[in-house]
Amino acid sequence: MDHIRVVNLDVGYGDETVLRNLNFVIPPGMITVVVGESGSGKSTLLKALIGLNRPLAGQVFWGGERIDYDSEHSLAALYRRIGVLYQNSALLNSLTLYENIALPIRIHRHSTPRSDESARVHEVLGMVGLRGADGKYPFELSGGMRKRAALARAMVLEPEIVFCDEPSAGLDPLTASGLDELLRTLQGSHGMTFVAVTHELRSIGRIADRVLLLQGGGIRFDGDFKDVAGSGDEYLRSFFLLKDEAP
Repeated sequence: MDHIRVVNLDVGYGDETVLRNLNFVIPPGMITVVVGESGSGKSTLLKALIGLNRPLAGQVFWGGERIDYDSEHSLAALYRRIGVLYQNSALLNSLTLYENIALPIRIHRHSTPRSDESARVHEVLGMVGLRGADGKYPFELSGGMRKRAALARAMVLEPEIVFCDEPSAGLDPLTASGLDELLRTLQGSHGMTFVAVTHELRSIGRIADRVLLLQGGGIRFDGDFKDVAGSGDEYLRSFFLLKDEAP
């Protein structure tokens, strides 16, 4: 079953429609990358998928169940099923790494025994390569370590999907490559599903199973990343800086 199915979706703000009549699915166990030029609506779409922006029209289904954006109960259920890696990491500097990562457990599963909480926090810290760093504060960490810590927090509730907003933003090329490798490892070894919004072409090439390219208020391409190279769409090929082979 598809994790997410989007049907005839319009998204925007107030009277402004940014994207119209979107229809697509997010398959499980893959990394889907949402791409497009600046202002194409990537972040607007992401906010709709994670419940932060009510669609202007259309529907979003999770596992066959429609999200009711007017229902606090429906949105609360959604938040328990997803994890989000924010562009700026969004860690709280007043809390230790352990406390930051444990926060979703304490909010959404407040009856969890502290021994189980500790086991899960340390498990995800190990998964992102930060074992032993639980007592540090975010301001003591490098940019790459903060991204990994934020990823650990996004995964702590064992979500069905982890959404990543510009995961490589602000990182040097080597650190960005390491984060991409981590996402690919988590997808491969744990069967995790990721949806990443990014403009980093190198990252797209390293992590994408599927690509959703937004252009002109709609979807220009929706398919496997490996099919991009064989496309005859000039805009698509130029976006990914693909060169035609010499005759």
